[in-house]
Amino acid sequence: MILLTGYLVVLFSVFGGYVLSGGTLGPIYQPTELLMIAGAGIGAFIASNNGKAIKATFRIFPKLRRTKKYNRNLYMELMALQYKLLSKIRREGMLGVERDIDNPEESALFQEHPILLEDPHILNFLTDYLRLMVSGGMEPMEIDELMLHEIEGFEQEAHIPVDAINRVGDAMPAFGIVAAVMGVVKALTYADASASQMGEMIAHALVGTFLGILLGYGFILPAGSHLGRQAKEAEKMLQCIRVTLLASLHGYAPQIAVEFGRKALHHAERPTFTELEDYVREAKKAGSA
Repeated sequence: MILLTGYLVVLFSVFGGYVLSGGTLGPIYQPTELLMIAGAGIGAFIASNNGKAIKATFRIFPKLRRTKKYNRNLYMELMALQYKLLSKIRREGMLGVERDIDNPEESALFQEHPILLEDPHILNFLTDYLRLMVSGGMEPMEIDELMLHEIEGFEQEAHIPVDAINRVGDAMPAFGIVAAVMGVVKALTYADASASQMGEMIAHALVGTFLGILLGYGFILPAGSHLGRQAKEAEKMLQCIRVTLLASLHGYAPQIAVEFGRKALHHAERPTFTELEDYVREAKKAGSA
């Protein structure tokens, strides 16, 4: 898991470097400072969001594990499925795929791509707009406009929890300063303490600033950035479907329409023309068999 690996590198670099320089980890352990910082962060998160945003944020955390969900293999599967559907439409007419899109779980075409059946995000978007194409009551421009509105709405909704997490991450250093100030105030109340005792209390107070910065820039903000990139990848998947279906609506052959979808992908996940052609050809043979 990429995120966990990054966290381990942060911890090893910070605390490992501190220990190698001669420091001890004992003074770093300040649970009360951590309580003040984490509690203030959670409270600010609750106060700055409504119930919908809070629920969306908690629902999105399991997605942190899905670092390889939208990869080249999934794009190839998607484009192969679209090629089969569009080829069937070309052979049998729009009504030829009506049963497939009404019950994709029972469709032989969809069952050849089980990885797509497991993703309702992709499945619903694809089948919804195929239904509109089957209905025949809308112009290509109208369908395209509707797809753009849905993708834009998805983008805005997906970034609600991301923005909420990033705001908390931005606030962590400030809450660390608050905890440090509280520690300094506590230390100054012991005016009759010795120099060594006073130094120890000031050091404990400064741990608050350290923890706030570390939690904000080392953990919370990277998590928000990670989720934001995953949302962008999901959006790119929808754009791939949109471009492919739109090309088909304008009369292009299935193989050319799939090529439109390929061009919509980022270079990191985009297969070459030959790779896609070979994959689609093999998928076509498997479907015929």
